[in-house]
Amino acid sequence: MATVSKVLILGGTGEAVALAQALDAAFGPALAVVTSLAGRTKAPTRPLGDIRVGGFGGVPGLTQYLRDGGIDAVIDATHPFAARITANAVAACAATGVPRLRLDRPAWTPAPGDDWRLVPDLHAAAALLPALGGRAFLTVGSSDLGPFKEVPDVRLWARMIEPPAPEDLPKACTVIQGRGPFSLADEEAFLRENRIDILVTKNSGGAAAAAKLTAARGLGLPVVMVDRPPSPPGDSVPTAEDAVEWLRPLVP
Repeated sequence: MATVSKVLILGGTGEAVALAQALDAAFGPALAVVTSLAGRTKAPTRPLGDIRVGGFGGVPGLTQYLRDGGIDAVIDATHPFAARITANAVAACAATGVPRLRLDRPAWTPAPGDDWRLVPDLHAAAALLPALGGRAFLTVGSSDLGPFKEVPDVRLWARMIEPPAPEDLPKACTVIQGRGPFSLADEEAFLRENRIDILVTKNSGGAAAAAKLTAARGLGLPVVMVDRPPSPPGDSVPTAEDAVEWLRPLVP
């Protein structure tokens, strides 16, 4: 494998921010780091190093960027549900021969006392709600509300960083804008005060967003858990420190 002097991080997550910092600490000026952000969040946490904002234009655009930008390696640290950019990275790296690593935070697993209802997608989650209760707390993205627009007889609360498009908003839905992490006490208080009887979330994993699961367990609430899309084949690590070690033999 060729040496690496410039790496592209596909970012937008806390792991990507931690990775940029870890690479700077490990390699300093020997490694140029560019982090790509989709640009959907108005005030993202800015990682160390150079930053690129906006889409690439699919596989052709990303392929061209890798070639024109002199990118020697790609680390995909996007959200576990960002399946499209991950697939684009797989294809672009295959086309250019650029090595690719997936930084994939571990998924959540149920603990004793959890009442999880595993579903394959958001449509299945929405279909399940009327049988479970009448007051659901959705912790999904701003573009994920569409499947819940026609859910009958269920009052919804949805928490997200950016507000949804008006056409995606279910009628009986209260939007709470907020950026985590949220404490266990805050999550418990929200669930109690709003008499929530169902939690809906995607299995994004990570410690930063896990307090809501602990709160739901303590209150005996069912959790409708949307499973992750399958990971593509190829190298994958769970932490920024592991990604540093993957790169270490390649950085001169």
